[in-house]
Amino acid sequence: MKKGVLILEDGAEFPGTLRGAPIQLASMKSDRGYGEVVFNTSLTGYQEILTDPSYYGQIICMTAAHIGNTGVNLDDPESAKIWCAGFVVQSLTDSPSSWRATGNLESYLREAGVPVLADVDTRKLTKHLRSRGALRGLILCDEDRASAGEYFKKLPAFEGRDLIREVTTDKAYAWTKPKNPAFHVVAVDFGVKWNLLRELEERGCSIDVVPASTSAEAILDRKPDGVFLSNGPGDPAAAPYAAEMVRKLVGRVPIFGVCMGHQILALAMGAKTYKLKFGHRGGNQPVIDRQTQRVEISSHNHGYSVDAASLPAGVEISHVNLNDQTVEGLTVAGSRAFSVQYHPEACPGPHDSMMLFDRFVDSMKKG
Repeated sequence: MKKGVLILEDGAEFPGTLRGAPIQLASMKSDRGYGEVVFNTSLTGYQEILTDPSYYGQIICMTAAHIGNTGVNLDDPESAKIWCAGFVVQSLTDSPSSWRATGNLESYLREAGVPVLADVDTRKLTKHLRSRGALRGLILCDEDRASAGEYFKKLPAFEGRDLIREVTTDKAYAWTKPKNPAFHVVAVDFGVKWNLLRELEERGCSIDVVPASTSAEAILDRKPDGVFLSNGPGDPAAAPYAAEMVRKLVGRVPIFGVCMGHQILALAMGAKTYKLKFGHRGGNQPVIDRQTQRVEISSHNHGYSVDAASLPAGVEISHVNLNDQTVEGLTVAGSRAFSVQYHPEACPGPHDSMMLFDRFVDSMKKG
């Protein structure tokens, strides 16, 4: 095993051991070995995190000490591939123990071409990111650390970059249909997780998944009973075409937005978004429903938030984050359109947020 280092754009260095896929300096790309460094506070669910398209372009630091204990399996992925640019852990388990495991985590990451830096002081790294905010970083071999400055100059920045276009499906496809579907839903793929589609399918929905650039007219041509706006990576303001599409749909068909879909709905209504200092990523975020005063323990993965002060009349805040009072949900009056910032399909509660899917189905019944 070779010594390696994570170097942040502010010059901070975090040494460790290189695992996973080898570093290829000659072909260094923005999606492997280089990315925005973020931390996730989840204790479990690393396979779901790795396969979440919302992590595209990011190097993930796990705050839990031991990662890989349960190996990997064929049931837990949230998409067809690993999306993150790199993975940073304190201790990477070599010998997983789970009756569900079909392989170990390091082999899984190596086959996907994802570099791993293990034996890192992840507590120190997390505290640094909390203090300085999310920063660009490079995973390098120890002897190549002097090259970091040149690579930061050559590789693209993330501010203003439309990451949605880089993860969305190339063409529309039909998700597996339930027997005797009761509703037809068009899901706009900003970086959709499979479990979101499964939850809709379990409620009797047949689903067409369409690219993020699909026009409102093309969506309405499919005669949907409802439109679902998925999660996705990056800055929502970098995808104005998505907000324009949603603006034309509001009031014409029931809409349910999650994470990126929530932010796109806000932009469509004329609100603004802003970048959080270090984002919300983990499975333990308390969110309160302002109508019922019920608190949900929710799963998050986002670096941007809706600016509450910019919300126009008729758009109400339905949910609030109890940690920092950021906007966690919206309802558009008279339109059957609503959204949440968190991931109701991720089940950290584990059933705290499932009623949101039922609410969407009810809105289609009323239609």
